[in-house]
Parts: sequence; C-alpha cells; structure tokens
Amino acid sequence: MANPKSPFTIAQLLPQEETLEIARQKGELFIGIPKEAYFQERRICLTPDAVSAIVNNGHKVLIEKGAGLEAGFSDRAYSEAGAQITEDKKSVFACPTILKVEPPTLDELELIKPKSVIISALQLKTRKKEYFEALAKKKITALAFEFIKDEDNSYPLVRSLSEIAGTASILIASELMVNAKRGNGLLFGNISGVPPVEVVVIGAGTVGEFAIRSALGLGANVKVFDSSVTKLRRIQTNVGKILHTSTLQPKNLTKALLRCDVAIGAIRGYHRSPIIVSEEMVQKMKKGAVIIDVCVDMGGCFETTEMTNHDNPTYIKHDVIHYGVPNIPARYPKTASISISNIISPYLLQIAENGGIENTIRFDQGLKNGLYFYRGILTSKSVADWFDLPYSDLNLLIF
Repeated sequence: MANPKSPFTIAQLLPQEETLEIARQKGELFIGIPKEAYFQERRICLTPDAVSAIVNNGHKVLIEKGAGLEAGFSDRAYSEAGAQITEDKKSVFACPTILKVEPPTLDELELIKPKSVIISALQLKTRKKEYFEALAKKKITALAFEFIKDEDNSYPLVRSLSEIAGTASILIASELMVNAKRGNGLLFGNISGVPPVEVVVIGAGTVGEFAIRSALGLGANVKVFDSSVTKLRRIQTNVGKILHTSTLQPKNLTKALLRCDVAIGAIRGYHRSPIIVSEEMVQKMKKGAVIIDVCVDMGGCFETTEMTNHDNPTYIKHDVIHYGVPNIPARYPKTASISISNIISPYLLQIAENGGIENTIRFDQGLKNGLYFYRGILTSKSVADWFDLPYSDLNLLIF
C-alpha cells in the first residue's frame, strides 16, 4: 500500500535484486563426424572449407574415414583442412560433440559417451520411444536441425532442403518423361510450334515455390493450388509472375490434372499430409504423366503414393508414373551438404564463442528452440505430445 505522502509503494521502496549479465567465456569444441549408416544417406554436415574455419578457430574435428566420399569430399581434403581422419568408429562417437545428418541409431547411441552433445536431424515421424529413453539414460543434450530458428523466425535448414527438393522435383520429372518406362517423351522447354509442358503444383510453400521457379524457367505452363489464398498471393509476388492459381476446389483440380503432364505434391500436414488427389482423379490423368509426391515421408497427398527409394524410385499405377522417394535432397549430396554446412558451421562457432551450448541457448532463442533434450531431460513439447512422454520447460532447467 502506498504512503499518502510518497509516490512509491512499499514494494517499490524495498531493495531489489540486480540482474547481472552472464559472462561469456570462449570454449574449445571437439567435434566427431561419423560416416552415415542410414540407407542411401550420402550427405555430410561439414564441408572441408567449414572444417578449416572451425579448426583455425582453435577447435578439433575428428572424421571417420570415407564419411564425405559420397558427397564428393575426399579424406585428403578434410585432412588438409585440419581434421583428423580415423577408421575407428568408436573414437569418433567418443567425442564430446557428435555431428550427423541422420539421427544416431540405437547401436550408435551405445557408443556415445554420457553427457555428450548430439547435433543432427530428429525426423520425429520415424523415431521410436526407445530412442528418447536411450538419450535420457546417457543424460544427452540434443539439438534438432529442423527445430532451429533464424533471426526472422523461419527454419533455415528446413527451408534450404525444401528449396533443393522443389527444384529437384521438376528436374526429376523432366528425366522421367523421357527415360522412364512408358514415359511420354516430352521435353521441358518452350520449343517453337510445340505446346509447352503442363505442370500442376499442389502446395504454395517453399517446395512449391521452387518447383514453380524451375518449371517456369524451363518454359512450362504452371498451375498452382493451395487452400490458403494468402500463400497463393505471396507465391505470385515471390516468383514475380502472374500464375494460374486456385484454391483446392475438386472440380478445378480434376480439370487441371486431366490436362497436366507433371503433378507435384507439396502439401505437408501436422501429423500426416492430407490426401488431396484421390485414386479416381489419378485414373483420369494422361498416360505417361508423372507424379512427384515430395511429401511421401508424411504419407503423401496422392492416394496412389507408395514409398520408394533411390535405387528403384518409380512405379506405374493407372498408366501414370509415380516417384515416391522420401529423401530427395540426398539425391544431390554435394549441394545438400554444402547447404547444411553453410547453416550449421556458424552455429558451431557461436557455441564455442559463448563457452558451450548452455550459454549459447541463453543468448540465442532460435538455437534454444532447436534443443529437444537437455542433460537427459526432454524439453520439447511437440516431441512429448507425439510420444506421450513427460517433459520439462527448458527455462526451469537453465538459470
């Protein structure tokens, strides 16, 4: 209660705690990069140039022999950049910080020392409860690539890989029209006197945007469908060209699919992708038409979608060529590796500059968003909801 003669309350007159800035003390990183064991995963998190920058800042990088070969980076290139090369997988996983593209397998988690830091993708839809139990048992701190946010509140790594997937979807379609069994032999390109290839893009997000850019660049006619008018408006602005846009009206979509040569599925849902194109709609498509379902890893938005792999990427259903590979960026391992490296390496230097992961997440909200496990405690609500696991607010664990 305020004193009638004083403008201040009693609480305001009491001594207040002073908030002191936490001192930042530079730390040293020892990063282990193992060879990816996941089927058809050919990417690596750091390029030799990124390794050179990290080593020149006083840190150590230990790489398993052959880890970068399939992405086009030799052991010699990494060695000349300052990394140590080893054939001993156990010694790589014994490093305090483990850097991977794919999340570690349960066997790999057995090799990781307690209280280590893992920086990798999480791929929530493919995880099992045992994975998180293993992290908890070893008191691991883990960061997920796809949860890290940028200064503008976007997800930089997700966007970068979506750009690759969108661009690649058109390039793959152009190959399949010529080389696939029962392909229609059409060439992308605005050839004089020849009607252009008709492309339907379902989804006006990042994947859809870069698929549209590539298709327009090759001279195709493009029609884009999405449930959000705002996204459709934004994509016309981003592409800088007036497009044929439509909301997801079944009549309009069916009509467009009847005429198209290529259909790109790029709509992701929360738990799974919504099925936008029914089997009946696929049956009405042209013979030799190509479907690229980019969101096949979340179930796909074509009812006829089945998951395939890079060795056997296509199958034919109702005389329509289907491409159902879930990890399209892995088809272009060098481009994808450079993209991942460009985003991850500045974060590594930032972590070192701030004296470790703890101080960094105090200062960087975007990186803090990427943390889903802290010293064996689950801190991500989305992971907790998906697996019905208990979690703690990270703010209560870090003071």
